[in-house]
Amino acid sequence: MVVITLIGEHQAKIGELFVYRGPLTDCRDCKLKAVCFNLEAGGLYRITNVREVRHDCRIHEEGVRVVEVEKEKHRSALPMRSAIEGSTVTFEAMKCDELGCENWRLCHPIGVEGNLKFRVAKVDKELKCPAGHRMVAVVLE
Repeated sequence: MVVITLIGEHQAKIGELFVYRGPLTDCRDCKLKAVCFNLEAGGLYRITNVREVRHDCRIHEEGVRVVEVEKEKHRSALPMRSAIEGSTVTFEAMKCDELGCENWRLCHPIGVEGNLKFRVAKVDKELKCPAGHRMVAVVLE
């Protein structure tokens, strides 16, 4: 099923990823809000097609384009005790000062924030953690 939404002209490029943060209050009177607000808050999306249709927008100076998107799965890291395939988890980023760690992006993935619930779709390999945490790579839906 094709999912259609609107995105700023400058962001409308095939293959681009974005995280939908939810509706803006400035948009509550817009006649196109149903198209903009049809995604899942916190969801990671990839643009698969950019259509020629453009609209004016109060938020985006250059207007918005109609795009087709697919929801992507988040690659992340979870404590080993929480990583159970098929379970639902509320993601919490690890408290960690190891900014140079090779797993930093897995432990602090873009768009995956506290109070958002995800299903653990796949448990992958154990990660080497310089801070001593027992972490595993996972795929979240």
